[in-house]
Amino acid sequence: MPALIHTCYRITDIDRSVAFYSALGFEEAGRFQLPDGATNVFMGLPDDGARLELTFNPGVERYDIGTGYGHIAVTAADLDGALQALAGQGIEPERPPYTVRDGGNRLCFVRDPDGYRIELIEQ
Repeated sequence: MPALIHTCYRITDIDRSVAFYSALGFEEAGRFQLPDGATNVFMGLPDDGARLELTFNPGVERYDIGTGYGHIAVTAADLDGALQALAGQGIEPERPPYTVRDGGNRLCFVRDPDGYRIELIEQ
């Protein structure tokens, strides 16, 4: 049976990106140097595997995210508590938490150091 094993996107600063995703609860699962000088950093949530691959290419100062990228979504047991912890690390939501329908889960978006949107959904 096919399975989605990871998502990859490119980053410009390994330490900043690892710190950001660590603040969201991810753990670094591995780091690999590639023959072309690039570095792949695999991040995962506890007990879920390394589902996020961050690729650092030396000498690249920024990437165009484009209009095709939307976001990845991560759950939060306590959205307000998560946002308070993130604020302590300088990470602020794009706007306060909201719902998209009556009775729906509260959510909000934050951006990683390279501008990728991350949806936080309260569960």
